[in-house]
Amino acid sequence: MTGAAITGFATSLSLILAIGAQNAFVLRQGLMQSHVFALCLFCAVSDAALIAAGVAGFGRISAAAPWLPVAMTLGGACFLVVYGALRLRAAIRGGHGLAAAGNGGSVWAVLGTAAALTWLNPHVYLDTLALIGAVSTRFAPGDERLAFGIGAVAASFAFFFTLGYGARLLAPLMASARAWRLLDLGIALVMWTIAAGLIAGL
Repeated sequence: MTGAAITGFATSLSLILAIGAQNAFVLRQGLMQSHVFALCLFCAVSDAALIAAGVAGFGRISAAAPWLPVAMTLGGACFLVVYGALRLRAAIRGGHGLAAAGNGGSVWAVLGTAAALTWLNPHVYLDTLALIGAVSTRFAPGDERLAFGIGAVAASFAFFFTLGYGARLLAPLMASARAWRLLDLGIALVMWTIAAGLIAGL
């Protein structure tokens, strides 16, 4: 069972480490020290729900509803384009450094953005429902597969809370308005790159 848990942890961590829209958002909120706990908990719990569904075998949903992946892709791409534009506007306007900590929006606005970045991202379904679900089939149903799922969920919690709270270590580098403008510009480019990749994959 320990081997299954370690495999689950390593598989989940390897998939989530890639820089993506959700991770960039968590990093930005962590730097601003704005609603970090609520955001990290939301992202980790969302991942846990999707991982549980994947391990339980619900990866067949997309096969049963062929239109669903396309709809999710278009919705996710549209959101990423708009959010990228908002970050570009923030980069152009500038005018804030770490003095803006705590002004990252209301908790509901932050969680709403996190929900869109999580649940409208087709890649998260590929990673959790399909890939993690597929790897879980290497283990026998029951205790071993449960251990795999627990390991995968543990990796998600560890990653998001480390990213959210570890972002504070970058605070000295983000003390200037120029650094924030570069961060917002970088996030905008990441969002648009992901959106372009989603549309190109249709």
